[in-house]
Amino acid sequence: MTTTTQTAEERWLRFRQARNEALAEPHGWLTLTSFQWLGDEPAALELVPGLWSAAGDTASLTAHSADALTELASGRLVEGTLTAVLADEESLMWVAYGGADGRRVVVELARRAGRYAIRTRDAESPVLTAFTGVPVFDYNPDLVVVGRFEPNDEPRQESIRTAHPDVPGTASTVGDVVFSLPDENREFRLHASQEDAGSLAITFHDRTNGTTTASWRKVATRRPRPDGTVVLDFNRAINYPSAFTPYGTCPMPVRANVVDAPIEAGEKDPLR
Repeated sequence: MTTTTQTAEERWLRFRQARNEALAEPHGWLTLTSFQWLGDEPAALELVPGLWSAAGDTASLTAHSADALTELASGRLVEGTLTAVLADEESLMWVAYGGADGRRVVVELARRAGRYAIRTRDAESPVLTAFTGVPVFDYNPDLVVVGRFEPNDEPRQESIRTAHPDVPGTASTVGDVVFSLPDENREFRLHASQEDAGSLAITFHDRTNGTTTASWRKVATRRPRPDGTVVLDFNRAINYPSAFTPYGTCPMPVRANVVDAPIEAGEKDPLR
């Protein structure tokens, strides 16, 4: 193994450590225990105290001090009715309850496809307490490939499905990343979205899905170089939260983003 490969693998190991630590946060993605839509009339929901509803653009929670719900923003017990207004796709860590500190379970308010829902995040979720790290393929330097970015004249919007059957989504793509894989005498072309600081994100299917990997994954690149080249490090391909929990609303790939080849790098299916 060369010094360059060792250095790259060491960086990947640090990336893996940071990734596992982020997933193990007390109220992170591994703690989701429910996803429940809010109705028009105040009603009780599973796993949470209080009465919950949504009318128009406003979500409401009515509770009494005996419910022991704490508003996270103020730190006060909820006594009466709280309201919140979110834009579509926004989320709010709204209230908490349970445990010695009253914050074992955080209730997230979310607005998806114009509807309000809550998700419960339990710091003692079995998924979190049993977590020892995401299974991954061994580091493979051959799956760090150089591609080229071909930008669109302007971003394109495409309707997509998400991990939740009742939540449609939209992907905004800014161009294509074109690349080849080892032992594959052909090019692959995937639509990319733009993230912070000009980096690119690609959500994709490949032939490992459903066997060793989850149904889809995501890989990010740095900002394209001045000559349009980008580096795709598939060792850093990661799962969406929906690979760990049935309560995610994660975006599926756009229709074109299918790699008809196995990409045996990055994160595996955590449930296999």
